[in-house]
Amino acid sequence: MKIAVCSMGNTIDSPADPRFGRCAYFIIADTDTLEYEAMPNPAAAQGQGAGISAAQIVASKGVEAVVAGNIGPNAFQALNAGGIKIYTWAGGTVRQAIDAVKSGALQPVASPSVQAHYGMGQASNTDTNLGQGFGPGMGRGAGRGGGMGRGRGLGRGRGGF
Repeated sequence: MKIAVCSMGNTIDSPADPRFGRCAYFIIADTDTLEYEAMPNPAAAQGQGAGISAAQIVASKGVEAVVAGNIGPNAFQALNAGGIKIYTWAGGTVRQAIDAVKSGALQPVASPSVQAHYGMGQASNTDTNLGQGFGPGMGRGAGRGGGMGRGRGLGRGRGGF
């Protein structure tokens, strides 16, 4: 079986990366022969949509399965739509992840392992910087009072961060 394992390095003995869309490398390997190709993940530097881009990248390599520590909902949906099995693996090396899939120790997952999020970081509920901030509303109210003091401005702009 041809699989993609998310990796922190470019060898089969590198540590597996817990991230899918933002992993450093994909190790594309044949589970029978252990022949592999290390491929840098160009999606890792994207501001948004890294999971979907990463899913497209590995799908273009003809993989039948993906192994990562976590899979978000967008990446999960993209991989699932492509008929690619998804395995989650916590810790160890790429080689160990391949062995776990090959031996049947890992089973494909049926749902994403993390919630939806945007961009490269999320604030926790204890942070004072709320991450997805609503900046100074820059909306332009459509005053419909006809000059009679009855303007019901509809400016509900949600500004930048």
